[in-house]
Amino acid sequence: MYTDCGKHSRCIRIGRGEKEADGGRRGKLFGSMPGFRLPALSPGQRHMVGAAFFFSLMSLMVKMAGRHLPTWEMVFFRSLVMLIICTVLIRRQGIPTWGNHRGLLIARGVFGFVALNFFYYSIVHLPLSDATTIMFTNAVFTALLAVIFLAEHFSVRQGVLIGISLAGVMLVAQPTALFGGLGSGLDQVAVTIGLGGALMSAAAWVTIRRLGHTEESLVIIFYFSLVSTLGALPLLAIEFVMPTPMEWLMLIGLGVFTHFGQIYLTRALKLERAGRAAPVGYVQIVFAALWGVFFFAEIPNLLSIAGAVVIVLSTIMMGRRPAQPTL
Repeated sequence: MYTDCGKHSRCIRIGRGEKEADGGRRGKLFGSMPGFRLPALSPGQRHMVGAAFFFSLMSLMVKMAGRHLPTWEMVFFRSLVMLIICTVLIRRQGIPTWGNHRGLLIARGVFGFVALNFFYYSIVHLPLSDATTIMFTNAVFTALLAVIFLAEHFSVRQGVLIGISLAGVMLVAQPTALFGGLGSGLDQVAVTIGLGGALMSAAAWVTIRRLGHTEESLVIIFYFSLVSTLGALPLLAIEFVMPTPMEWLMLIGLGVFTHFGQIYLTRALKLERAGRAAPVGYVQIVFAALWGVFFFAEIPNLLSIAGAVVIVLSTIMMGRRPAQPTL
C-alpha cells in the first residue's frame, strides 16, 4: 500500500521533535528571513508534479518517434509495455486483477485511450508548444466536470489561480495562433482533435477520482493499458512501420515513462480533489522547456521564462490551503 511518508520527503504532520529538527534546518536556510514560511504542496499535489515530470519525458519520446511511426503504433507499444509492467506488479503484490467497479474501470480506460490517440496526433501534426497548450486546457475541463459529477466545490480563489496558470502556460508555449497573429497556418482539424483529447483526459481524471477510494492504483492503470492495447491492435492492420533499433528504445522508454506518470497521477487523484490537483500538472511545461534546451538546443525567450515563473508561483499558491475550510 502507498504511504505518504517516503524516504525522500517528510510528512506534513510531524511530531514536536521532528518540528524542532526541521526548524534547525530551516533556520540555517532561512535564518536571515524572519517570519519566512515555505508554502508546501499537499501530498496529492506533490505526486502530480512527479506525474508531470514523467509525462514530459513521454512527450519527448512521442515527438522523436512520431517523425517516422504512426500514432496508433506508438499508442499500442506504449500500452503494451505498461500492460506487461502492471501485470507483473499486480501478481507480485497479490492484488485482485479485475477490481470492484468494472464498468467505471473500463470507462476510465476508454476515456484514456481516446485522449491518448488525440494527444499523440496533435503532438505530431502541431508545433509541440501548441499541442501542449491545447492539452493543458484539460485542467479547466477537469474542474468543471468534477463540479458536475463529483459535486466538488469550485471556489473563486481556485478559479483565479487556474486562470493565472493558464496565462503562464500561454506565455511559455506561445501558440502561434496568439503570438504569431491570425492565419498562422495551424491545422484546424488537429486543433479540434487536441481539444477533444483534453476533454477526454479530463473525463479520465474525474473517473480516477471517483474510483480512488475503492480501487488499487495498479488496477486502474491495468484497465487503461488493457483497453488501450486492445483498442490500438486493429489499427495496426491499417498501417504498421517497422521501428529502427533506436525507435524501439524510444517505444520502450515511452511505455516506461508513461507507467511511472500514471502511477503518480493515479495516486495524486486518490489523495487530492480533482480540481485542485489538475492545475499542478502545468509544471510539465517547465520540464518540457528543459528538454527543449538539452535535446533540441531550444533556448527559451524572456516570455517563456516569465511564464515558467508564473506557473511555479501559481502552483505553490495552489498548494497553500485557505485559512478557513472550503465548504
